[in-house]
Amino acid sequence: MVSTAFLFPGQGSQAVGMGKALSDAFPEARAVFQAADDALAEPLSRLCFEGPESELVLTRNTQPAILTASIAAHAVWSARGGGAAFVAGHSLGEYSALVAAGALPLSDAVRAVRARGTFMQEAVPAGTGAMAAVLGLDPDVVTRICAEVAGNEVVSPANFNSPEQTVIAGHAPAVERASVKLKEAGAKRVVPLAVSAPFHTALMEPAKARLAEVLARSTVSAPRMPVVTNVEAAPNADAARVVPLLLAQVSAPVRWVESVRALAAAGVTRVVELGPGRVLGGLVKRISKDIEVLNVEDPASLEKSLAAARG
Repeated sequence: MVSTAFLFPGQGSQAVGMGKALSDAFPEARAVFQAADDALAEPLSRLCFEGPESELVLTRNTQPAILTASIAAHAVWSARGGGAAFVAGHSLGEYSALVAAGALPLSDAVRAVRARGTFMQEAVPAGTGAMAAVLGLDPDVVTRICAEVAGNEVVSPANFNSPEQTVIAGHAPAVERASVKLKEAGAKRVVPLAVSAPFHTALMEPAKARLAEVLARSTVSAPRMPVVTNVEAAPNADAARVVPLLLAQVSAPVRWVESVRALAAAGVTRVVELGPGRVLGGLVKRISKDIEVLNVEDPASLEKSLAAARG
């Protein structure tokens, strides 16, 4: 018996043109982009389809753009490929997962992530923070070395992406100190990331109170299927916990490895990554060899995934 989970990508998956082919081909996708444009009172769809990239990569734009492209893919798949037993999303993708689960209306979600992107951007002055991907080192070692070198600054794991990849973030000098020590400890590579703020660290605390005010104006319902959350790496179906978990997520690490393992433990045998890129599918393959990975980002990937799902 196949048990399916939908996965939704986070920041970094954006690309000019995302969602355009789905929107051109399917009325469900067009309706999602129109609804997002209406909610923000601006042509977000045009930014997704045509760019410019310099505008699309701004966090305040990237977050609602990826969410909208992801929900457009979800709408198209749901009309043809069936539902899911669980949903999960990476960082920003958790908002997409909540929309897919019926816990947040699309209009509230795009406004919330527009604000989230702005607040996270403004929480730390430009140039103060940094992020880096640590490849080929045990996550526990990464955590320990960050704690050892932090001093009176912040550096800590931000994303536990796969057993071989942990992203660290914090004050730029502390990230640099940690990078040196992590290489000495045996990391294959430590790659600085082109991001504008040290997401998922204590430096994001100032964004929380501001985001709380925005989320307080959102309509929250009980998810129709459990959402495996970033903060707990466990399924949540309680409407009262949706907003507290989203607020905690701002400054807490994304526990993606444990989230995928939680899906596997719950009996999930297939994931469908809905939205731009294939990053999450690649991570799932590194975490659990037993889960089939499909993706939908354009009509070609939709047809391929439908064919695979129908066996």
